[in-house]
Amino acid sequence: METQSTTLSGMNARWVEHGTGSPVVLVHGIPTSPRLWRHVMPLVHGRTLAWEMPGYGSSIPDGKDRDLGLSAQAGYFLEWIESLDLKQPPVLVGHDLGGGVAQIAVVRAAERFSGLVLTNSVCYDSWPIPSVKAMQRVAPALAFLPQVLMYPTFVQLIHRGHDDRDVALESLAEHWGPYVSHGAARSMMRQVAALDVQDTLDISDRLAGLKLPARVVWGEADTFQKIGYGERLAADLGADLIRIPGGKHFTPEDHPRDIADAINSLLTGAGKD
Repeated sequence: METQSTTLSGMNARWVEHGTGSPVVLVHGIPTSPRLWRHVMPLVHGRTLAWEMPGYGSSIPDGKDRDLGLSAQAGYFLEWIESLDLKQPPVLVGHDLGGGVAQIAVVRAAERFSGLVLTNSVCYDSWPIPSVKAMQRVAPALAFLPQVLMYPTFVQLIHRGHDDRDVALESLAEHWGPYVSHGAARSMMRQVAALDVQDTLDISDRLAGLKLPARVVWGEADTFQKIGYGERLAADLGADLIRIPGGKHFTPEDHPRDIADAINSLLTGAGKD
């Protein structure tokens, strides 16, 4: 996998790329980065490009003094897509907050994409989850907490979202590092302070009008984004709902084959019915 970057509107845009062929763009959520997709990308039968949201991962410094809300992120994302000059519309894949960005992006510019895959995504009024709302309430104080006090919260969040303990431990090693490098408390404070459910509510009534091949993949045991929201998304998008029994929130890490299979089914044209 190769890390790429460019400058757009005075801000660095970073992504991780792998493979060749038909394009697939992937968007992560909180508290992750493009590394969320590390096990999915090699299984996809195409050129995968995992975008890093400003304010997350190695792009945490680029989020300082920027709007990190999902509506703004969708704008940054669409500008990045335009800069790639892809020869064909990509399949768009989103998880968690990245799924919210994906929904906003397809509502704004459905013609730029050939398909949509959402997995355990924020949507409608499903978010922020209670633990994030609690962090939002104490955001000003959160910025001054020592790193050692932030880590247990991070560990709990990761473990609650995984059904595979070994993968959860791997995930901790992957995703905590950028927070350590850039100041865990302040970085997370900026991220959670920007979250506003209105961003998905504003576009929710337009999802049913999209004429885009779609798949919805959901861990049935997710306590962050419950399966009922996956059912609602699938119904609105006219999409197949692919259930992962026992699966929790971080499906791209615990169940990469299920995600890749859904993507590949769109790449081969099976979703264009």
